Amino acid sequence: ISRDLHALGIAVRLFDLREDCRRIEAIAPKAAEACVWLTGDVCDTDAVKDAVRGCDAIIHLAGLMTPACQADPLLGARVNVIGTLNVFEAAKAHGIPQVVYTSSGGVYGLEDDQHHLPSTHYGAYKLANEGSARAYWADDGISSFGFRPFVIYGPGRDAGLTADITFACAAAARGEAYRVSLSGPIALVYVEDVAKAYVQALLLCRQGAHVANLTGQRTTAEKAVNLIRSLAPGTDFTISGKPIPSISTAPNDWETCGLELPKERTLTEGLEKTIAFYRT
Repeated sequence: ISRDLHALGIAVRLFDLREDCRRIEAIAPKAAEACVWLTGDVCDTDAVKDAVRGCDAIIHLAGLMTPACQADPLLGARVNVIGTLNVFEAAKAHGIPQVVYTSSGGVYGLEDDQHHLPSTHYGAYKLANEGSARAYWADDGISSFGFRPFVIYGPGRDAGLTADITFACAAAARGEAYRVSLSGPIALVYVEDVAKAYVQALLLCRQGAHVANLTGQRTTAEKAVNLIRSLAPGTDFTISGKPIPSISTAPNDWETCGLELPKERTLTEGLEKTIAFYRT
């Protein structure tokens, strides 16, 4: 996202718990040089308000992933729910008209891709945030666009329950064996496609509170691993673990929200690019 915004001449200010430039320097070195970096906790209301002072819009990505929320639900709620409320409160305090934020495919749960029945704390927190976004539009006129990326993979995806597909690509690039700790149905969306969606939503600045799925390519963990094997012959992978705790069949529906995204890359293209990135 920072790389794409920098290419458009849009100034970027980053706010994170600590200044760790490793990801952005690896993925977008020019953007890394241009970005202003502030440190603080998204749970700290005043710190978030100070961080966004003078900004025209906010892209909110801060959060804890599923394993951390399972291990400590109270901390997960503070970061993922209170943190999101802090972002909207900061937007209200400074008259910032738009927030683009991250929800999750986890709002669907295990069996129903039409109704929101999350089976994890993480999914429940994300569903709560969607409701709060609607309330901020109704009460305060803050427009928002929430994306539900399913399983993001690609350069920089190095945390969370479903990061193993990216880790497998990195292992393949190094010629190392790897055990993938998930199985079964999965919907994979390449990180650059996700970034383009966020940037387009920011530029579109459509009024209202909108939410869209970024489902990506529906497959299985086993098929994805076999495809990585074919792209890096001789690599030794094993697969174990449970299926992910959310369904993978919900539709891509960003078009209904007015977005016109470029054609999504195929799974083969995305995995090839990921392996190539980790070979450099």
